[in-house]
Amino acid sequence: MYSWRLEPTDTLPVGKKPCLSLRELEKQIGCDLDSLSDPLGKNITVGELVERYLATKTAVKPNTLTNYKFVQNLLRGETFNDKKISQVKTSDAKLFLIKLQQDGRHYSTVKTVRGVLRPAFQMAVDDDVLVKNPFGFELAGVVVNDSVTREAISRDQMRKFLKFIHDDNVYCKYYEVVYILFHTGMRISDILQLACQKT
Repeated sequence: MYSWRLEPTDTLPVGKKPCLSLRELEKQIGCDLDSLSDPLGKNITVGELVERYLATKTAVKPNTLTNYKFVQNLLRGETFNDKKISQVKTSDAKLFLIKLQQDGRHYSTVKTVRGVLRPAFQMAVDDDVLVKNPFGFELAGVVVNDSVTREAISRDQMRKFLKFIHDDNVYCKYYEVVYILFHTGMRISDILQLACQKT
């Protein structure tokens, strides 16, 4: 370990970048050894951590894989991507997500990015590289939920559709299935499975 200063109170030589003193570095190494954390693993960047985390996600659906690639591409355009994971504090994580929303990203996009960063940092905690997950906070208190709930079909339209199904000579046999779909939100495959079990 190298430093331009021995004690924290020593003055930094002119023209040298600010750095921790040798005593502070020594204390940090002691803490790492006490907590059994991996001091070398702390030097990886956020981008490298995300890449390592996504390498563990092999059995994912194509849509999920597309989301992962989207998050990686988005992060590559941010300075946060090149930050060492040991330097990321909870406030940094919050400010990064706020910045994304201020840059015009929607709540769903910010949520998707956090949905990758949170488990990636948790993996670093599980691997004893970090002591705490900086993304372990509730998103609702940090960014504004600007997403709009879309109504697929109005109640009046649902009633008219059910009446048509009920009164029609051909489709009346599907009335119960359609009724259950509307009122439970179940998938058609689940209903068919239930129907097969009854017969």
